[in-house]
Amino acid sequence: MNFLRTVDNGIQASEILNARELNSLLALFQAKRKIGKLTSGQVLQIDGTDLRSRKDFNKWCDRSGNEYLGEKDMHKYIRFFIKKG
Repeated sequence: MNFLRTVDNGIQASEILNARELNSLLALFQAKRKIGKLTSGQVLQIDGTDLRSRKDFNKWCDRSGNEYLGEKDMHKYIRFFIKKG
């Protein structure tokens, strides 16, 4: 399964989570808490450095009913986008 889905610059995030210093599991935990505060249709932007987050965010979205919109390489980190279901 290919987890890489590049997004364009047109996505507007409702909330931003800085997870650049967190490993994949901690980033996922923080993302769950943050997205829980959003309403359906809002987008969470997660800035992270752990490449394993790509797989973890995809799997979590499949199980939770949220939509993994994709990611954007920002050179020193990855910007992930998740839309609350």
